[in-house]
Amino acid sequence: MYFELIGELSAIEVIVEGSKIRQLALLEELYGRGRWRKLKGIGSVRLEDGRIVRAEIHWYEAHGVGRKRLKVKKFFG
Repeated sequence: MYFELIGELSAIEVIVEGSKIRQLALLEELYGRGRWRKLKGIGSVRLEDGRIVRAEIHWYEAHGVGRKRLKVKKFFG
């Protein structure tokens, strides 16, 4: 699903860190080594059809690499 993140994320929480990440080998192969963490937060997204909705977003992040592989997990409202 295509979406565009609008504005800032709030209520950010760490889900898992380091070697406990299932996709760690893939992340390191694609983006390089780092202190990888999987996080979740709430933000506004613009969907393909132009609607703007609040959603729970999950993503991976490492220092010096940034946010990668953003995914909408749940819509609100």
